[in-house]
Amino acid sequence: MAAPLICPSILASDFARLGEEVAALEAAGADWVHVDVMDGHFVPNITLGPDVVKALRPHTSLPFDVHLMVAPVDPWLEAYRDAGADILTVHPESGPHLHRTLGRIRQLGAKAGVVLNPGTPVSIVEEVVELVDLVLLMSVNPGFGGQSFIEATLGKIERTRALLDRAGSKAVLQIDGGVTAANAGACVAAGADALVAGTAVFRGGAAAYAANIAALKAARPAAA
Repeated sequence: MAAPLICPSILASDFARLGEEVAALEAAGADWVHVDVMDGHFVPNITLGPDVVKALRPHTSLPFDVHLMVAPVDPWLEAYRDAGADILTVHPESGPHLHRTLGRIRQLGAKAGVVLNPGTPVSIVEEVVELVDLVLLMSVNPGFGGQSFIEATLGKIERTRALLDRAGSKAVLQIDGGVTAANAGACVAAGADALVAGTAVFRGGAAAYAANIAALKAARPAAA
């Protein structure tokens, strides 16, 4: 079982020190920086605009994995790409034409991802799989950090992995929500390639980031 990519969510970081935080994540062995963008409409919270992403870009060479919880999403694609996003992930519910939106992301030179909420069916991915570089499964309902992992997500990971494999897709399968060292191994065993983690990475401050990231990478299923 290969070690997963670890994508710390800066939603859980110290917002007064964001530049230092992303630099510390790179030094600690993170693979991507996960940026949660919320508009207070599509989800019940408001977070980071493109100017913040632009300001953070010089502080790390890690890929910026920008999760757009915004509706309508299409008007914001170019702004976040210009700000430094390497990957842009969107929800099927955030616009009328998912296929067009994913195509536009690729036209902008970014990798395109689709995000499935707990109640969104896996079958949607099948219709756009040729345009997808990443599939993000939410293991909580989006909007706030610190929620508990929804156990039924493990079966959804398996179904999504099977769909991607049947299609011959190289898309990364990413999990976000309540991920900890206690459940990371089960997620990877089910087929996940990448894990978004907030509290599990940032707990203990910068001195603990490397150990926290290493624990997630090394996690194995409880039965193993």
